[in-house]
Amino acid sequence: MEKIQTLCPHCLTANRIDAARLNDGPKCGKCHEPIYTHAPVTANDSQFNTWVNREQLPLVVDFWATWCGPCQSFAPAFAKAAQTLEPMARFIKVDTEQAQQTAAQFGIRSIPTLMVFRQGQPIAQQAGSLPYPEFLKWLHETLA
Repeated sequence: MEKIQTLCPHCLTANRIDAARLNDGPKCGKCHEPIYTHAPVTANDSQFNTWVNREQLPLVVDFWATWCGPCQSFAPAFAKAAQTLEPMARFIKVDTEQAQQTAAQFGIRSIPTLMVFRQGQPIAQQAGSLPYPEFLKWLHETLA
Protein backbone atom coordinates (compact mmCIF):
# COMPACT_ATOMS: atom_id res chain seq x y z
CA MET A 1 0.00 0.00 0.00
CA GLU A 2 1.13 3.50 -0.81
CA LYS A 3 1.91 5.62 2.25
CA ILE A 4 1.25 9.36 2.38
CA GLN A 5 3.15 11.68 4.70
CA THR A 6 0.71 14.14 6.21
CA LEU A 7 1.09 16.58 9.07
CA CYS A 8 -0.85 16.80 12.30
CA PRO A 9 -2.48 20.26 12.51
CA HIS A 10 -2.04 20.24 16.30
CA CYS A 11 1.68 19.45 16.69
CA LEU A 12 2.98 19.48 13.07
CA THR A 13 4.35 15.95 13.42
CA ALA A 14 4.67 14.06 10.14
CA ASN A 15 2.56 10.91 10.08
CA ARG A 16 2.67 8.18 7.44
CA ILE A 17 -0.77 6.87 6.55
CA ASP A 18 -1.91 4.28 4.02
CA ALA A 19 -3.40 6.22 1.11
CA ALA A 20 -6.43 3.95 1.16
CA ARG A 21 -7.09 4.81 4.83
CA LEU A 22 -7.01 8.62 4.69
CA ASN A 23 -10.78 8.77 5.28
CA ASP A 24 -10.68 6.43 8.29
CA GLY A 25 -10.15 9.17 10.89
CA PRO A 26 -6.42 8.70 11.53
CA LYS A 27 -4.89 10.12 14.69
CA CYS A 28 -1.44 11.56 15.22
CA GLY A 29 1.13 9.09 16.48
CA LYS A 30 2.60 11.76 18.77
CA CYS A 31 -0.26 13.80 20.25
CA HIS A 32 -3.12 11.37 19.44
CA GLU A 33 -5.32 14.18 18.09
CA PRO A 34 -7.25 13.74 14.81
CA ILE A 35 -5.06 14.47 11.78
CA TYR A 36 -8.00 15.68 9.72
CA THR A 37 -10.16 18.29 11.41
CA HIS A 38 -12.09 19.25 8.25
CA ALA A 39 -11.34 22.88 9.06
CA PRO A 40 -8.68 25.32 7.86
CA VAL A 41 -5.41 25.46 9.80
CA THR A 42 -3.80 28.83 10.50
CA ALA A 43 -0.08 29.10 9.86
CA ASN A 44 2.61 31.68 10.60
CA ASP A 45 5.87 31.90 8.61
CA SER A 46 7.66 28.95 10.23
CA GLN A 47 4.53 26.77 10.34
CA PHE A 48 3.81 27.49 6.67
CA ASN A 49 7.36 26.47 5.73
CA THR A 50 6.83 23.19 7.57
CA TRP A 51 3.51 22.59 5.78
CA VAL A 52 4.81 23.41 2.31
CA ASN A 53 8.02 21.39 2.71
CA ARG A 54 6.67 18.28 4.45
CA GLU A 55 3.01 17.76 3.48
CA GLN A 56 2.48 15.35 0.59
CA LEU A 57 -1.19 16.15 0.04
CA PRO A 58 -1.99 19.29 -1.96
CA LEU A 59 -2.18 22.48 0.10
CA VAL A 60 -4.91 25.01 -0.61
CA VAL A 61 -3.79 28.32 0.89
CA ASP A 62 -5.85 31.42 1.58
CA PHE A 63 -3.63 34.49 1.96
CA TRP A 64 -5.80 36.98 3.85
CA ALA A 65 -5.87 39.74 6.51
CA THR A 66 -8.25 40.48 9.36
CA TRP A 67 -9.03 44.01 8.08
CA CYS A 68 -9.97 42.83 4.58
CA GLY A 69 -13.73 42.77 3.91
CA PRO A 70 -13.56 40.41 0.89
CA CYS A 71 -11.31 38.09 2.95
CA GLN A 72 -13.87 38.00 5.74
CA SER A 73 -16.74 37.31 3.35
CA PHE A 74 -14.77 34.50 1.63
CA ALA A 75 -13.81 32.79 4.91
CA PRO A 76 -17.02 30.71 5.20
CA ALA A 77 -16.58 29.37 1.64
CA PHE A 78 -12.98 28.40 2.41
CA ALA A 79 -14.07 26.68 5.65
CA LYS A 80 -16.87 24.84 3.85
CA ALA A 81 -14.44 23.61 1.19
CA ALA A 82 -12.11 22.33 3.93
CA GLN A 83 -15.01 20.55 5.58
CA THR A 84 -16.04 18.98 2.27
CA LEU A 85 -12.71 18.15 0.60
CA GLU A 86 -10.24 17.22 3.35
CA PRO A 87 -8.31 14.83 3.16
CA MET A 88 -8.24 15.26 -0.64
CA ALA A 89 -6.24 18.41 0.19
CA ARG A 90 -5.18 20.36 3.27
CA PHE A 91 -6.52 23.90 3.81
CA ILE A 92 -4.22 26.55 5.28
CA LYS A 93 -4.96 30.20 6.15
CA VAL A 94 -2.03 32.61 6.17
CA ASP A 95 -2.63 36.06 7.66
CA THR A 96 -0.39 38.30 5.55
CA GLU A 97 -0.03 40.76 8.44
CA GLN A 98 1.35 38.03 10.72
CA ALA A 99 3.30 36.09 8.06
CA GLN A 100 4.88 38.91 6.10
CA GLN A 101 7.90 36.86 5.05
CA THR A 102 5.70 34.20 3.46
CA ALA A 103 3.50 36.80 1.76
CA ALA A 104 6.60 38.49 0.32
CA GLN A 105 8.14 35.18 -0.75
CA PHE A 106 5.09 34.40 -2.92
CA GLY A 107 4.55 37.97 -4.12
CA ILE A 108 1.16 38.43 -2.53
CA ARG A 109 0.07 41.89 -3.65
CA SER A 110 -3.71 41.65 -3.24
CA ILE A 111 -5.86 39.73 -0.84
CA PRO A 112 -7.47 37.38 -0.70
CA THR A 113 -5.13 35.39 -2.89
CA LEU A 114 -5.69 31.65 -3.19
CA MET A 115 -2.85 29.30 -4.07
CA VAL A 116 -2.56 25.55 -4.43
CA PHE A 117 0.78 23.87 -3.70
CA ARG A 118 1.81 20.35 -4.61
CA GLN A 119 5.11 18.91 -3.36
CA GLY A 120 6.25 22.35 -2.21
CA GLN A 121 5.57 24.12 -5.51
CA PRO A 122 2.72 26.47 -6.37
CA ILE A 123 0.60 24.95 -9.15
CA ALA A 124 -2.31 27.43 -9.29
CA GLN A 125 -3.15 30.93 -8.11
CA GLN A 126 -6.34 32.97 -7.98
CA ALA A 127 -6.48 36.62 -6.94
CA GLY A 128 -9.71 37.66 -5.28
CA SER A 129 -12.47 35.70 -3.62
CA LEU A 130 -14.83 33.39 -5.47
CA PRO A 131 -18.39 32.35 -4.73
CA TYR A 132 -18.40 28.87 -3.18
CA PRO A 133 -19.57 26.98 -6.34
CA GLU A 134 -16.89 28.65 -8.47
CA PHE A 135 -14.26 28.03 -5.78
CA LEU A 136 -15.16 24.32 -5.72
CA LYS A 137 -15.03 24.15 -9.52
CA TRP A 138 -11.60 25.84 -9.52
CA LEU A 139 -10.34 23.42 -6.85
CA HIS A 140 -11.62 20.32 -8.65
CA GLU A 141 -9.99 21.45 -11.91
CA THR A 142 -6.74 22.31 -10.14
CA LEU A 143 -6.53 19.14 -8.03
CA ALA A 144 -7.47 16.77 -10.88
